[in-house]
Amino acid sequence: MPLCCRALALFALLISSPSLWAAEIRLAVAANFSAPMRTLAQAFERNTGHKVIVALGATGQLYAQIKNGAPFDVMLAADDETPKKLEAEGLGVPGSRATYAIGRLVLWSKREGLIDAKGEILKTDRFDRIAIANPKLAPYGAAAVEVIDRLGLTQAIRPKIVEATNITQAHQFVASGNAAIGFVALAQVAEGGAIKEGSGWIVPESFHSPIQQDLILLARSKEHPAARQLIEFLRSDAAKSVIRSYGYTVP
Repeated sequence: MPLCCRALALFALLISSPSLWAAEIRLAVAANFSAPMRTLAQAFERNTGHKVIVALGATGQLYAQIKNGAPFDVMLAADDETPKKLEAEGLGVPGSRATYAIGRLVLWSKREGLIDAKGEILKTDRFDRIAIANPKLAPYGAAAVEVIDRLGLTQAIRPKIVEATNITQAHQFVASGNAAIGFVALAQVAEGGAIKEGSGWIVPESFHSPIQQDLILLARSKEHPAARQLIEFLRSDAAKSVIRSYGYTVP
């Protein structure tokens, strides 16, 4: 049995038996975390009887929706600044912020052998378009811009950039061939920490600011027991094992 599955089996034994009342929990989740969140939500639902409703998007988009009154209970951002901002603005519950994952950025292509182990392709004319998530809304996009700047390639690469709404769309651009290469989340293209299809360069963490991903309980749901239960689960050892299996670092 895979490690993540064993961890979830352990969670099933540790968590309290399904509640006599079933609640809905609405999550605003950064797009890069879609795959692990799906696995975690299924386990949580199966073992508690609660229903998890997930809305995916760029962190900036989700923040704007929360500011405009969207009925979310918990936010899982792709950065640490947005949850801090929500707390400062009275939209997040003080003391509920926690880091649930630290993301890794990867330069990826669907084509085998196109991207070398050091990302030297960025210095060549072997690609016509490169996809990145909107750096104003998506922390992974901002990290991609940092990498390009650090390499001194901003002027050369800027005309080739295809900007996606979020990291999911950036991945779709590359997977469909609309862009030859793109900066995506390692979790989208890896299995067991290694690229599972195509070719890629896992960007050294020193090349950009840490992609520290924090969650926060939103103020409208401070008295929502099921939302608090979900946060407790996401901080458990069982959940951390699942998150690591998707290529994230977990503190």
